[in-house]
Amino acid sequence: MEGTYNYYIVALSVMIAILASYSALNITSKISYASGKYRFFWLLAGSFVMGSGVWSMHFVGMLAVHFQMPVKYDWGLTFLSMAASLISSFIAFYITKEKDIHVIKLAIGGFIMGSGIVTMHYIGMEAMIMPVEMSYDQTLWVLSAVIAFVASYAALFLFLRFRNEQSFSWLKWLSAIVMGFAICGMHYTGMKATKFHHHPGMAMGTSDTTTNFFLLYGVTVTIFIILFISWGAVYFDRHVLEKLAYQDTITGLPNRNEMNRFFDMHTGNETIGVLFIDLDQFKVINDTLGHDTGDLLIREVGLRLRQFIRKGQQAFRIGGDEFLFIVKNCTQGQAEQLAEEILQSIKNVYLIGGNELYITGSIGISISSIKDSARSMLLKTADTAMYKAKGLGKNQYCVYNELMGTKEVRKMELEKDLQWALEDNQFYIEYQPKWNVKTNNLVGFEALLRWKHPRLGIISPGEFIPIAEETGIIVSLTKWTLEEACRQCRAWQLQGNTQPVSVNISIRLFQTDSLLEYVQGALIRTGLDSHLLELEITESMVLFDINEIIRQLQGIRSLGVKISMDDFGTGYSSIGLLDRMPLDALKLDRLFTNDLETESKRAIIHAILLMAENLQLDVIAEGVENLEHIESLTQLGCNVMQGYYYGKPMSSEEIDEWVKDNMFVQT
Repeated sequence: MEGTYNYYIVALSVMIAILASYSALNITSKISYASGKYRFFWLLAGSFVMGSGVWSMHFVGMLAVHFQMPVKYDWGLTFLSMAASLISSFIAFYITKEKDIHVIKLAIGGFIMGSGIVTMHYIGMEAMIMPVEMSYDQTLWVLSAVIAFVASYAALFLFLRFRNEQSFSWLKWLSAIVMGFAICGMHYTGMKATKFHHHPGMAMGTSDTTTNFFLLYGVTVTIFIILFISWGAVYFDRHVLEKLAYQDTITGLPNRNEMNRFFDMHTGNETIGVLFIDLDQFKVINDTLGHDTGDLLIREVGLRLRQFIRKGQQAFRIGGDEFLFIVKNCTQGQAEQLAEEILQSIKNVYLIGGNELYITGSIGISISSIKDSARSMLLKTADTAMYKAKGLGKNQYCVYNELMGTKEVRKMELEKDLQWALEDNQFYIEYQPKWNVKTNNLVGFEALLRWKHPRLGIISPGEFIPIAEETGIIVSLTKWTLEEACRQCRAWQLQGNTQPVSVNISIRLFQTDSLLEYVQGALIRTGLDSHLLELEITESMVLFDINEIIRQLQGIRSLGVKISMDDFGTGYSSIGLLDRMPLDALKLDRLFTNDLETESKRAIIHAILLMAENLQLDVIAEGVENLEHIESLTQLGCNVMQGYYYGKPMSSEEIDEWVKDNMFVQT
């Protein structure tokens, strides 16, 4: 015997399967990109919606059949069939939860889900209590099992395909319809495979439609409540929680979390262009006008960057004054054009709180596929290029290249080796003589730190000193240089060569507030007279706490130690502070010496010399390399000089020979 179908209920079962499939497709997009307890929550929610949806469709489909006999259900077997559907869905989703799925995992997951659906269906059939016996058509039974496995593999494939889709799409709905019909096809094929046999003597009766419709309403309402709650959870997560977690509150742009999610979703061969943007003058504005004005400025910058957002091109705010653009299928020309447009937009005037504010930006560009270059490396190279742009003068962009990468690797290597180079005695000092043209005598030496790397050879001070400054190792290096120079100066003094030695001092030592202590200690330990030591500071120190620097210099100068300002005139306006600072000399940078033929440079040097004379400061010219330099500087009134014309930087042994050869021993 066969039952008859209520096609309205059949249609309801199909609709339940489709809606459950669509809801599961929405939830599965959360599984791979969540972490910790949130991933487990979405994994549990997705498997529950999928498992309960398949089971509800099956149960409603069974209620759609009218057998003209009373039908009841074994509640234990009924719940066991539901458990089979839920557990198999959970295991299948768990196996395929990672972003990169191997085909073997997909095969195992599909097999488990298919087995669960088959088990659920036929346990559900056994739960029916009727005055008949059931048997199965083997061909149709196998066909129903095949459909179950095909539906399971299709479901997992579509879940993997659409888990990157965060929004509504007709393609996702079409996939849900295909999944729904596949699941229903399995069920109704399985029902067709079932044969009901009535034997003489079995009591027959009429169907109890009241009970059937009560179960139908109960199951239908329950599954729709589940679907409604799941859709509500997805909506709340997408439009409320996600906005809080993935959107910057000041600019409204996606934040660093959204950037990380972007990289999680794109791991193929697609070429990605990254533009790392840093505002050049933001800290000054933030410190002088306050954080409220700074936030308003950041918001205005965000609004300007929005005009460059389009399909395949997204902006992010990833830090205080740092922004990032990610461009899909990017070429270098496209990235450079975008960078020029962004720079032009950023530098236009900002009217905030009655102030006219001007800022610029520096942009670093890196182009690669995420598969060829790890996410961290792509961001690191863009960051490296951005700092290169700042070093070139700001308000410009720089494209990362191999040479830049080589320099960065070398910098990292030197930074690591600096940690133990001092202990390994890799540093040494060379001394360059200073000469007084007017008296035709040697007037001192400058101590210059050198690094002989055991593998890389001689490392230029211009290369390792900035790294030492950045890492703070410069404090230990300067202390060692100070004491070593004092020791050598004392040794020369005992030999009859009484000449002062000058040592360059980093701003870092002023920040420790221990410079006076270091100087006193070096003088005591070496026995050097204080008037034979000179400390050279840089003009850039005026950018720091000038009152604190003056206080420390006054303490050092009270010992009898001399102070000179190195690299004077290289870009920092310290002229207004010269009368306040305890100085003995100014050192003219080689920038002036190398351009003596121009009248403007000669006029500047002459003005500096007049000012120094009025302030009773000596002037020392650096970079003197030929007789023309000497004659020009002498005519201008500069008498003390230092450069290759008189002597290159030399070791202490070479200095001894140089003094003997030139007969400049002072008594």
